[in-house]
Amino acid sequence: MSEDNLFSPDEERLIDEAFQHLIDSYLQTKHRKKVEIITKAFQFARQAHRGVRRHSGEPYIMHPLAVAQIVCSEIGLGSTSICSALLHDVVEDTDYTTDDIKNVFGPKIAQIVDGLTKIAGGIFGDKASAQAENFKKLLLTMNDDIRVILIKIADRLHNMRTLESMQPRKQYKIAGETLYIYAPLAYRLGLNKIKSELEDLIFKYEHPAEYKDIQEKLNFSREELNNIYEDFTSPITEKLDELGVKYNMFGRIKSPFSIWKKMNKNNLTFDEVYDILAVRIVFDPSSPEKEQSECFDIYLALTKIYKSHPDRLRDWVTHPKANGYQALHVTLMSNTGQWVEVQIRSRRMNDIAEQGIAAHWKYKEGSTYEEDETELTHWLETIKEILEDPQPDSMDFLDTIKLNLYSSEIFIFTPKGELRTMPQGSTVLDFAFTIHTYMGTNCIGAKVNHKLEAINYELKSGDQVEILTSKSQKVSPEWLDFATTAKARGKIKQMLRKEERANQKFGEAIFHEFLENEDLEVDSAKMERICRLHGLNSRDELMIALGQKKIILGDAERNIIKGEADSWYKRFWSTFSSSSSKDKDKKAEDTSSGDIDVKRTLIINDVDMHKYTFADCCNPVPGDSVLGFVDENGHITIHKRKCDVANKLKSAKGNHILTVEWQIENSLFPVSIYMKGLDSIGTLGKITEIISQKMNVNMNKLVIESKEGLFEGTISVMVHSLNDVTKIQKELKKIKNITTVVRKEE
Repeated sequence: MSEDNLFSPDEERLIDEAFQHLIDSYLQTKHRKKVEIITKAFQFARQAHRGVRRHSGEPYIMHPLAVAQIVCSEIGLGSTSICSALLHDVVEDTDYTTDDIKNVFGPKIAQIVDGLTKIAGGIFGDKASAQAENFKKLLLTMNDDIRVILIKIADRLHNMRTLESMQPRKQYKIAGETLYIYAPLAYRLGLNKIKSELEDLIFKYEHPAEYKDIQEKLNFSREELNNIYEDFTSPITEKLDELGVKYNMFGRIKSPFSIWKKMNKNNLTFDEVYDILAVRIVFDPSSPEKEQSECFDIYLALTKIYKSHPDRLRDWVTHPKANGYQALHVTLMSNTGQWVEVQIRSRRMNDIAEQGIAAHWKYKEGSTYEEDETELTHWLETIKEILEDPQPDSMDFLDTIKLNLYSSEIFIFTPKGELRTMPQGSTVLDFAFTIHTYMGTNCIGAKVNHKLEAINYELKSGDQVEILTSKSQKVSPEWLDFATTAKARGKIKQMLRKEERANQKFGEAIFHEFLENEDLEVDSAKMERICRLHGLNSRDELMIALGQKKIILGDAERNIIKGEADSWYKRFWSTFSSSSSKDKDKKAEDTSSGDIDVKRTLIINDVDMHKYTFADCCNPVPGDSVLGFVDENGHITIHKRKCDVANKLKSAKGNHILTVEWQIENSLFPVSIYMKGLDSIGTLGKITEIISQKMNVNMNKLVIESKEGLFEGTISVMVHSLNDVTKIQKELKKIKNITTVVRKEE
């Protein structure tokens, strides 16, 4: 290696300082002090990555060091995990093999590094999504060693912290994948602090303007929030000191992502988000046996100072969340008339909330992670079942997993009084599948608290459920509308696919007979045109529809097969290439492999606008931060970057994502605006006057509902750009008694 590729003395010093910080952090933990093997792993990785730099320009070894620091300080793992983090890119990026790692560091570290390497690499089929396949591999490694996933989350966290060095398209892909996969996974493993930071980083890169706006408003409100905190906690401090409780108390301001998510979900303005401030009390119990009772003692002491909200008590002390989270949450009315949430945790509970599964091991004296049996074990079993059922579509797989990652829990009792934990929103059908596949596939209803209920009945915490079955019952596609858990949906899809395969086989026979009778031959391009004719995505879907007798072959199909092959797909890419202002000389590659070349930026103008679909799920307008998604037929759909569907696409099919720029001046786009406020005479007239006369905007629809002195309404208008939307909102907010005006997310 030439001297030009090596690092400067300043860079070498930075590397040494980062390693020393790692060792200092490790020595402060309660783990056995295996400094020698960590030093050995660092020196090995340093040599392996010698001269290599990251996109940011810094020495590559700084990345494994940073990941190891997260593993040590923020997740709380020991020397085996720290070594694995230092070595996690060695096999993938250098000439060293897993056997080399095994010979030097032993089988356990080699096994973890091998698991991390498998997640990073791999060759996938035409229809497979690299990200989804990687995620499937990630989950499979849980069976071998859960530490693989914890290190991978640390790796992803550092990548998100240094995302500014990547190109925008890469940022969208990585951020979307993180939001859809890694943040929920961190949550499920109890890494709440990391989950929250990942979400804020995603928000920062995906929606920089909204992120900056909320940050500025938080900074502006900080002094006021500090005053509220001081006034609110002063009598609490006095009371707890009087009781002799050993504790720490501090304020927690809701994260920008959580605020933004709540604003979007509930159509709120920033000022209407009432629970921005929360108070956390972390106490040291007098003994482990008294931990729970002392938690409730503190709660009772607080209710003597402030009135509690009757519907906002959350007891995760006696009923922990599936990820091990324990705390008592109570919402209290302050003296200034504001609701403030107080979280009460013991020191142990707080460590588990911060460090998740790793803290479980720390508090189980004399045990290892393999012996730690919690609700998490049951969740891992469910994931294993999903993985054993082959998912034909990567999006289906991600959807199925997603259902099991982010969910609050409810507690259901069997007829014999056994307690089962279910995700919130679970139905009778979901519960039937948790008991046994036979119970699920033959379920006709249930007795819920001794009362007959249908299979789609949504269960509530504390329900006692007896499943009713019939041998004549048959699984139907409608069941997917009733099932919400990953296990139930996975089993239903498995049954439906079995039926689909039979229909597909019958459809193949029908199609073959049609070709024989007409003396025709069909190629892939003609087959694609037939599918598009019927609005289908694949040959398999066509065969299933033929087998179900939903499609009857006739003249239209005959004419397509006899006609010339459609080269529209290739023409599209050459047109796109030549019209790109950034890369006129490059030609689009034939993407028959399914790996679409999306390095260029798509420019949308008035002339070419008709070529694209603007997604109904988010209704983007010029000025919105958007991206393009190219399907296998070369058709482009434009989504807002914050759209849930776009997040899923970025996660599952990131290689099909285009960056998009607007150059539209004259075209009109539909937008819905939500309003609410105090009902008063003349409000409707003022709304229509502003829209039609002052703004001169075409109004498609206006729906207003009034109830108990309040009104809610939605107005649908046609606008040229985001600027028009902002002006309309600004004018509507001037109307007296209107309290909220927000753009409605469809």
